Amino acid sequence: MFDEAEPSSKEPATFRVPKRFLEIARKVACHRDSRRWALLYRVLWRLTHSESRLLEVVVDSDMHELLRMEKAVRHDVHKMRAFVRFRRIAVEETEWYVAWFEPEHHIVELNSAFFADRFTAMRWSILTPERCVHWDLSKLTFTAGVPRSEAPTEDGVESLWIQYYSHIFNPGRVKVQAMQSEMPKKYWKNLPEAAVIPALLEQAPRRVAAMMTKSEAKRTDQLEWHPAEPPATRDLGKLREAAVACKACPLFKSATQTVFGEGPEGARIVFVGEQPGDQEDLQGKPFVGPAGQLFNRALAEAGIDRATVYVTNTVKHFKWEPQGKRRLHKTPNSRDIAACRPWLEAELASLRPKLLVALGSTAAAALAGPDVRVTRDRGHIIGTPFCERTILTVHPSSLLRARDEETRRASYELFIADLRLIAAEIRR
Repeated sequence: MFDEAEPSSKEPATFRVPKRFLEIARKVACHRDSRRWALLYRVLWRLTHSESRLLEVVVDSDMHELLRMEKAVRHDVHKMRAFVRFRRIAVEETEWYVAWFEPEHHIVELNSAFFADRFTAMRWSILTPERCVHWDLSKLTFTAGVPRSEAPTEDGVESLWIQYYSHIFNPGRVKVQAMQSEMPKKYWKNLPEAAVIPALLEQAPRRVAAMMTKSEAKRTDQLEWHPAEPPATRDLGKLREAAVACKACPLFKSATQTVFGEGPEGARIVFVGEQPGDQEDLQGKPFVGPAGQLFNRALAEAGIDRATVYVTNTVKHFKWEPQGKRRLHKTPNSRDIAACRPWLEAELASLRPKLLVALGSTAAAALAGPDVRVTRDRGHIIGTPFCERTILTVHPSSLLRARDEETRRASYELFIADLRLIAAEIRR
């Protein structure tokens, strides 16, 4: 006969995971891919068994897939918030608003609190093929999905919405490619304003001309800020010579000289920063100051030869403000960037890089648009009008501004990881 085992007096094991993992997991759990559960468990296991800093290793295959899923769900949440359009109906003499949406992932419950907060004072339902959510002014309820035929197709408010949309449509900021990217065709059938957009686009040039005519007060300012006009050539040497005389914006008045890009014409990798700093302005070369020296060291550690890459900046003149005898960096504004943009476009058209790297938020916005976020999108391969393989990372100057040595060291390691990803990507 065996003795009965005595009950264990040990406390059950407890594990701690970063708050960020819980935030990511909440979104990844809504992804449509059935492999999400195995991936979440695998990352959780690694986090709690000797890899506590795994979330910082963006080049890890599990982390890459986890962040890809999280980003897809986040984008789907954004699309739902942007493209839900309510239509008014009467339910037993009660006013109710109903919308139809077709999410790519299981986001209805995840997104429901947003709509309850935004539309607290009206009764509404959002119908989808898999899950529906309803708000009765006091609580959220959920029901099974329904077919598209259950949703109303139009109402009396729709004409007012179209009128309002036409009124706020800004013809001076029309970017058709960006509009089509942000508003994919799959959503058009549910958007009342989609019917009037072609006419608004056709009217845009005339409306812009009328706006310009009425803006007499801006004419003097426009003489100070206007796009540069690079010569029609792909010869980098000729572009560099022409840029010396650029006076497209007032920055040339306080800068020592134009700081053009530098590197071999056959460079496969092009790094784009924000603007030259104090030392760059004095020497006439990009990335030669303290941030440039840190950049060179990081490149070497990542296995990238600085002599083989091309480095340049979004803005070609140093923008600064005096503080005693020092010249303090001042962030370029949108007009500075717009004035210099033709030089950057000319450089990239000449180089045609295999891999384009945006260093910092100014360069990222100039290359990939205002919706990108370096902290969110760093380390991912994205497509831009300038290069199909574009990567975002931080500017090396941000590492110098770290609040303490530990933060600086951790940020530097993440920067090295991004550069190693770049080195591996270019070898493919």
